[in-house]
Amino acid sequence: MKAINYLNYFFVGTLIILIVFGLLSNESSGNITGSGFLFLILTGLFQVIFGIKMLIDEPKDKNLQYYIKGVCFFFVLSFINGFILNYQILYFILFAIPIILAIFFSIITYKKAHQ
Repeated sequence: MKAINYLNYFFVGTLIILIVFGLLSNESSGNITGSGFLFLILTGLFQVIFGIKMLIDEPKDKNLQYYIKGVCFFFVLSFINGFILNYQILYFILFAIPIILAIFFSIITYKKAHQ
């Protein structure tokens, strides 16, 4: 479990470092910041895959169940809002949900690694 925790630190840390360094360097092309935002995809993919794997290993863990329900809620809400509703306020909510889920997954892995 500590390996997953360290991998999570790597993915989240690299994402933050790339975005902050890209914004602070004030480069005109935005390659570093863009790479940081593209790294968001890898971070989310890592967290969802290992969240599902951890839930398969421990199906009675309530925190993992809440995490997977939150991921499903995010994708269902984005699909519904993109193709059916198209409310602008829901896009702001959809922007915040992955950040909350990433923090929640980091807390889960930290607690499991330090048990």
